[in-house]
Amino acid sequence: MLTFADKPTLVGEKVLLRPVRPEEDLPMLRVMLNDPDVLRYTSDAYTPEPPEWDEAMERRVVDWYTTRNDQTDRLDLIVVDRATGRGVGEVVLNEWDEPNRACNLRIAIGPDGRDRGLGTEAVRLLTDHALRALGLNRVSLSVYAFNARAQRAYEKAGFRVEGVRRQVLRYADEWIDDVDMAALADHWA
Repeated sequence: MLTFADKPTLVGEKVLLRPVRPEEDLPMLRVMLNDPDVLRYTSDAYTPEPPEWDEAMERRVVDWYTTRNDQTDRLDLIVVDRATGRGVGEVVLNEWDEPNRACNLRIAIGPDGRDRGLGTEAVRLLTDHALRALGLNRVSLSVYAFNARAQRAYEKAGFRVEGVRRQVLRYADEWIDDVDMAALADHWA
């Protein structure tokens, strides 16, 4: 039976994906989780201001990231910029559907990792791992329609648009669509 208990290190040209090291990664993760772009593109509710970072928030974040390597139903990896050796984000396989050999992928890249192809390579590396090494058939994701940069990165990484779910997010005074994308084992090159 497949599990995500093994937490591999995956090496690409620009990025290295590795298991979470809470003590080392928490400073970067705090910055990423408070970044306005990360909040805009990953939140399922409109948040004009980052949430207040209080003791309760800190405890939730610490508790979450200190347990990532213990999870057998998901794979959370830190995206490390090989040029600097510093973490710049996270990439995750979650929502594992074992009978259908499928899962969801999500990624968040903080301000230090943008506009250099790091996210595209991270998505490609983890998708390749999922489809080839783990034997999954399908890796899917969704991206808000106003996040054209991410959609281009996913397409470059090998994902194809499958459809649009209309008006899934109320963002300020606008309704935003969600674009569903996937990579399939028999189309993976």
